[in-house]
Amino acid sequence: MADYAARREAMVDTQVRPADVTRLPIIEAMLAVPREAFVPARLSEAAYIGENLPLAHDRVLLDPRTFAKMLEAVDLTDGDLVLDLGTGLGYSAAVMARMADAVVALEEDGTMAREAEATLAELGVDNVAVEVGPLTEGAPKHGPYDVIVVEGAIEELPQAIVDQLKEGGRIVAVFMEGALGVVRIAWKVEGALSWRFLFNASAPVMPGFIRATEFQF
Repeated sequence: MADYAARREAMVDTQVRPADVTRLPIIEAMLAVPREAFVPARLSEAAYIGENLPLAHDRVLLDPRTFAKMLEAVDLTDGDLVLDLGTGLGYSAAVMARMADAVVALEEDGTMAREAEATLAELGVDNVAVEVGPLTEGAPKHGPYDVIVVEGAIEELPQAIVDQLKEGGRIVAVFMEGALGVVRIAWKVEGALSWRFLFNASAPVMPGFIRATEFQF
């Protein structure tokens, strides 16, 4: 029988800590949340490897290093309301729920959303609300949000998502620019986002977040 607790510890010691993730709440949350419960059953043995894990078409569970460094950057506090944009099977929401006041976990795939909700309930996570709807539209009825974490790559961010971030709030996402992927964080200042580079990472661009092609006439 797999010793998943030992694998979680190895994940933190070999992937998370060496990536300069030092905030104790992140370390504690990633040691506590059973990542294997939030991946397709066929991938449970691979749950702790240092790679993105496929969930559905162009949707992945971000690798532990990328996710942990994103959390390090946004610096969640126990008063934060978080939008987990593209929660997949709910792992990211479960981790952030241990640090934030509440998490709205948005997923447009109904099957994944139902599985996420069931797993979160089974684990007793009671400060996450799973919502089903288009990722590009966000979850405005629960906002505005202190923090938005995008659980997949984008080429551009819809204005609807920008509008749901509180003034002074922060958002983090993987941007794909051709074959190059970079993670950026932004703060909302006077209604606009001010982005800055964090580190390199890659992931599939989520459907709906591809930059529109500009035709030349």
